[in-house]
Formats: sequence, structure tokens, C-alpha cells
Amino acid sequence: MKKFKTESQRVLDLMINSIYTHKEIFLRELLSNASDAIDKLYYKSLSDNLGFSKSDFFIRIEADKDKRTLKIIDNGIGMTADDLDNNLGIIAKSGSLDFKKNNEAKEDINIIGQFGVGFYSSFMVSEKVEVLSRAYGSEEANLWTSSGTEGYEIVKAEKSSHGTEITLHLKPDAEEENYSDFLDEYRIRELVKKYSDYIRYPITMEVEKTREDEEKKEETYKEIETLNSLTPIWKKRKSDIKDEEYNEFYKSAFYDYTDPLKVIHFTAEGALEYKALLFIPGRAPYDYYSRNYEKGLRLYTNGILITEKCAELLPDYFSFVKGLVDSELTLNLSRETVQHDRRLKLIASAIERKIKSELADMLENNREKYEKFFAEFGPQLKYGLYENWGVNKDALKDLVIYKSLVKDKFITFKEYVAAMKEGQKYIYYASGKTADAIKALPQTEKVLDAGYDILCLTEDVDEFAIKVLRDYDKKEFRNVSKDDLGMENEAKPVESEKDKEILAYLKESLGGKVAAVKFGTHLKSHPVCLTSEGELSIGMEKVFNAMPGAKGVSAEKILEINASHPVYARIASLYETDKEKVRDYAEILYGQALLIEGLPLENPAKYSDLVCKVIS
Repeated sequence: MKKFKTESQRVLDLMINSIYTHKEIFLRELLSNASDAIDKLYYKSLSDNLGFSKSDFFIRIEADKDKRTLKIIDNGIGMTADDLDNNLGIIAKSGSLDFKKNNEAKEDINIIGQFGVGFYSSFMVSEKVEVLSRAYGSEEANLWTSSGTEGYEIVKAEKSSHGTEITLHLKPDAEEENYSDFLDEYRIRELVKKYSDYIRYPITMEVEKTREDEEKKEETYKEIETLNSLTPIWKKRKSDIKDEEYNEFYKSAFYDYTDPLKVIHFTAEGALEYKALLFIPGRAPYDYYSRNYEKGLRLYTNGILITEKCAELLPDYFSFVKGLVDSELTLNLSRETVQHDRRLKLIASAIERKIKSELADMLENNREKYEKFFAEFGPQLKYGLYENWGVNKDALKDLVIYKSLVKDKFITFKEYVAAMKEGQKYIYYASGKTADAIKALPQTEKVLDAGYDILCLTEDVDEFAIKVLRDYDKKEFRNVSKDDLGMENEAKPVESEKDKEILAYLKESLGGKVAAVKFGTHLKSHPVCLTSEGELSIGMEKVFNAMPGAKGVSAEKILEINASHPVYARIASLYETDKEKVRDYAEILYGQALLIEGLPLENPAKYSDLVCKVIS
């Protein structure tokens, strides 16, 4: 007996005991493997002119309650002894993966991963598994046998034709597990319908039926019946498909354990015909916002897979969409030709419009669901606004939402503008970690007092996207931390000659840390805040400096003092008697302003000493 590699034993044990919550999934995996094996031979027939047609292929299930065995049989490409050893002797070693790599320059077909980890799901329900296989073109058959982690053996065997026959010797029934259930005809029907109805080859089984004999007595007889519809789910009429079928197909085909948030199923007819089945996931994949994530839709032509992930079918800002397109593109197109095909670009444009339309409909008619979607994929839409200097802003600006500080809910730019007060010139926004943190900013007081709403920008990409947009409906965006708020009838604090002298001294005391110190137009109850001039805001400074390899980017900061606050009265008094202490006040106020903005203190220990010095 051959031994599994040590790591394979551990993976197999872990997989059997923990990876699959529902043991019924084994049948889906084995049927998918059988379909993949047939796909391989069908592909070979197309390329080598072997003369096979789809009607020549089958997958058969045989259940024997007396022997407690379940067989899955296919007449696909089969495996040699070396294939059995290489594919089944190493956990997660997939023959299909090698097949795809070796045929990368040719047309591809739907091979998900024959005999990878999925095959080993059979051990969840079996005490022994036998794989009898004969490769197409070979006269020799071989039998692979294993009872689990202890190992496997391969011996020569007899088989009349090419293909593979997997025999599962089911485990004895236990208190919490009724393995005999998987030999029940009704249960097998149910699982095939649930998981594998879209497989393109007939899945057949001998089933028991009843009829009346000549004497009008009921008799039972057996008949071979096809359990699956043979029609891929995307080729069925929408009215014939239940939500549960869409959900199950999505989870099975795209390896997600949650239902999709939205299904988009449509057919295009006319000069360019194709069917599209798209899904908006309910959650972002763990690697979605990483460089490792690959976007793209599966591209079929007449049910044959050309490429697993056709990136050209989706713009980056809709890269979260999963699904497939089955088109009338010519089968013998190379992958490179397909990717640059004019018709493919037309399909991509239509898909983009459809996704946008469906999202807009969700935003308008199901705000709760849209907010759930936006929590997962909103940043991607915002990146879409920002990338390429806003080339996509017109397509996306009505799909983004931000938290309203006044309404305490998410709103669109359109809704903000519709609610603007008379005389309000700008769409105001503020940056911060949360809406509560933004509400606590001193710079928001005057804007809120004027009855103007503020959009809360809580993600790194937000202000960059807003900068690219510049305006919405001819209303310019304005940061509440901008030096000039641009508010009508805004009272400007009067600076006397003495005030000017004091403010100049405070600026000098800070040694170039700020561009100016002046009386603030933003402040009401707070003593101090930071604002900025120029294109680079304080919020953008924080984002840049948080990046790897940052070189200390700095916004042009202005320290604003509240002329009506007791602190300034104290500073004015000290200026006449103790200018050195005024320097300390300047450092403390500047430190306070930094902390309010979430910026780091340059010297925390020195700041602490100064505070203690002033209050002692």
C-alpha cells in the first residue's frame, strides 16, 4: 500500500472533519468531476477530430442498498495508473489544473478541478472508496482503492471502455448520521436537482416506477431516467427558475457560502445575441481589496468555456460582480483574439450599463439592501470615481452615498443638493474616522449653525474622489476645514493692531509649523482648530503619510484662534506681562489642534511637560 504524504494525511483528516459542514456536498463534487472528465474528452474530440458529439456522453448513478454502495460512472477521458497516482495520491493535486496549463494556448473548456480536494469529500460518507478508470486510447484499466488517511493502492483491473467508475462504500449509520439516506432514490434526485441540475451531460439513474398492468393492478418496474434538466441554468427562462436555484448555482459555481445580494439574468437578442447571468455578492471576498484579486466573468460560447475570467467584460469599478456570459462568438477564436474582439467590447458595454441600471434601481427602491451592498463594495465605486482623473465620474457619481451629519443617514449627492438651504453655495463635507468624530470637530459648528448639512467622509479614498468630482449639479464641494467657508453674511472677526501683533507673535513662536495664525471664522465654542489652504487638505495629508515609504507630505496649515474664547483673553493678558508663557500657550494650542485632527504630536513628552507647566 502506498502512503499519502504526511501533509496530505493532515489535510485529508482536516477536510473530512471540518471543511464541509453539509456532508451531502460530496455528490455535487463527484458529479462535477465526472462532468469535467467528459469535458476533457469532448475538448480533445474537437481539437483532434475524434467524432464525438455531446449526445455520446453520460454520467450514471447506481445505488445498491444491500451492498451499501453508491457508484458514479462517466465515459469521460479516464485516467492511467500514473494519473491515478499523481491526481489522487496527493491532496489537492488536480489533473484538470495540469490539463489547463498544458493547453493554455488553445480554447479552454469548463474544467473546474477534477480530483482535487473535492474528490476527498467522498470520505465524509465512505469507509472505503474505489476508483476504476481506463484512459481514452488505452487498453489497460486500473483500480485505485483507499480507506482514508492510512494510504491507497493501485492495481491492474478490467474495464470494457474508457471512463471512470467511483464506488463509495458508505459508512455504517450512526446516532447522528444516517448515511443510508444517500442511497435513497428521492434523496439522490433532490441533491442532483439542488446542486447539479445545470451540468450539461445527462445524469441518469435506474428508478422505480409504478403502472397498472393489464388487469388494472398496480405493479412496479424500473426505468433509466435523466435526473438533471441538461439545460444550463442561464439558458432557462427566468420565470422557470426559483430564487433558491439561483442561490445554489451561485454558491456552487463561485465558491461562496452566502447567498448573492442580487441576481441579474438577461438575454440580448438581435445583431449580437448572448445570455448573461450576473451576481452581486452579499459580502466582499477576503482578498477583494488586495492585488491578488482577479476580476472577470466566465465567457462561454454555446456552452463551451473559452476563459474562466474574462477581465475585459467588467470595468474595474464593477469588478465585484461575478457571473458568466454565454455568447455566439466563434468557437475557434483564440483567447487573445476574443479579448480584443469588437463584439466582446459591445457586450462589455451593455453589461456595464445593465449593472449600473440595476444598482440605481436598488438604490431607488431598496435603500436598505443598497446600503448593505455599499458597505461591502462602496470603496470600489469611489476608486472608480477617482481613477484616471475622473473619466468615469459621470457613470458613478449618482451611485455613491455618504452619511449626512444632519439627517444621520446615508444620502446621495442629488438628495443633498435637493435639500440645500436658500443662499447655500457649496456642498460641505468633512473627513474623519467616524461620523461621531466628524461631528465633534470644531470646524463643523458654524456650518451646522447655519443650517447646512455636512457629508461625512470616513474612508481614505473619499476626499480624493470628491476632489476629482469638483462639483455636482454645478454646486462646488467645500471642505469645512478649508480656510474660506464661503458662507453668506459670515461675520469676520475684527483684528486690532494689538491683535495682529499677538497673532504674529504666536506664529513666530511656532517656528514655521503653520502658514498663519489668525482669528477663526469656523469657531464658536472651541478655542482653536486647524484649517488649510491649497489643494492638499489635512485629511489628504494623513492618507499620504500613512502610505508605505511616505516622505512627510504636509498641508499648508493655518492655526485658527477663537477671538471670543477665554483662552485668547488669557493670551492677550500674558502678552503684556509674560511673553515666554505666550510661547508655551502657542505650543499647547497647536498640539490641541493636532490632536483634534488626529495628527501625531511631534514631541508628546514635551507637550505633556508644557501642559503641566501651565496648569501648575
